[in-house]
Amino acid sequence: MHCVKYPRSLALPSAVLFISTLFTTGPAHAETGFGGSRGEADTSSDSSGRTITSQVTFNTSKNGAGESTGALTPVGDYDPPACWYEPKWTPEEYEKDFKQRWNVGHFSGAAQGYAAEKSRYIEGKPYKDFNKEKSGEGMFWGTVYDWDRLEGDDYLTCGQADFWVDNGDDPPVEGAIDAETLAKLAYNQLQVPDTAVTLAPEEATKVNLPTWAWLDKADFHEVSVTASLNVGGWNLSATTTATPLSLKLEPGTADATMFPASGECTISTDGSVGEPYAKGKSDEDPPCGVTYLRSSGQGTYDLKATVTWEITWEGSNGETGSLPDGAFGNEQAVTVQEIQAVNR
Repeated sequence: MHCVKYPRSLALPSAVLFISTLFTTGPAHAETGFGGSRGEADTSSDSSGRTITSQVTFNTSKNGAGESTGALTPVGDYDPPACWYEPKWTPEEYEKDFKQRWNVGHFSGAAQGYAAEKSRYIEGKPYKDFNKEKSGEGMFWGTVYDWDRLEGDDYLTCGQADFWVDNGDDPPVEGAIDAETLAKLAYNQLQVPDTAVTLAPEEATKVNLPTWAWLDKADFHEVSVTASLNVGGWNLSATTTATPLSLKLEPGTADATMFPASGECTISTDGSVGEPYAKGKSDEDPPCGVTYLRSSGQGTYDLKATVTWEITWEGSNGETGSLPDGAFGNEQAVTVQEIQAVNR
């Protein structure tokens, strides 16, 4: 599902090796994959054998009709987290994973690593017998890596060994999952409608003849994704919403005149873009469209339509914010013919 961008020879700290081993072996503990439900481990992986496993789940909603077909590309600087900490194991689950982890093939330095983890989680430095005496009062937190986004020394950002947090307490580390992190994870899951515009003339336009372009309001709507973390004593969610802002047309050739001149067509409050062509408007300039000044010959021009979306989010804890705009577009072939004249 996700690819690792480490070189194979990179030496990772013990905390990273721990997570790597966990993901590779895929133990059936109570972690979930993105979009899964508690009790179902995400076992999908790429050729490297690494997966993303997380307690975060997603729910998508949209207002209006139309199919969601594409992922947004952020406009400008955008840096979603490559890793974060979240609650992952009860004491009993952690003990089970611990035994599974050390009952598989060992990597170099296994004896030293086992001794260090045994001291930390069993012998009371700082946890005794996997903190079972506090069962039901909290959970062990661990690192989740988004392997697609992990580059260079990003893994050092989440180098903290797995740690215990009592229910209701703030995690004692930077990078712990919060409402904004959930909002960014939800952003990664947004799927928006296709941007193929309706054109008139429909099949082939003529040189110097205005071509009207529009998007129907029934196919264009807000899209929201809610990312939720509901495990143990932690219940937090954030809803990220994409709202269409504008449609930009690019004619696929320099020999064209855009309407408006910027190529940016306004999105109406009802969600529609441009105006459908009607009889009697052949001498009018379209509010959204293009006039081609040269024939496409035996081929076609690739008219590109890109919609810019405004991204906002709201957390269940009352926090709100915005994220960089996103863009999604595609191309459609346009045939432009010369106007044929007959001399009599």
